[in-house]
Amino acid sequence: MIALYKALIPGALFSWIVSMVLHNGGTTGGALYVHTMHIQNVSFPWSWMLFIGGTGLSWFILQSLD
Repeated sequence: MIALYKALIPGALFSWIVSMVLHNGGTTGGALYVHTMHIQNVSFPWSWMLFIGGTGLSWFILQSLD
């Protein structure tokens, strides 16, 4: 269970970086649906599908290291 909590940060970074590249290219990424997310006064590109996939991948890697 601790590996899942540790995997949230790399999953978020993965989603943010890949969403930034796709968003700057002018695409939504198809099924990834990269959109602009607004939190208070900050807006950034985000994709929930990339976040779930990146978190799952990093959780699997952290789980296999134990």
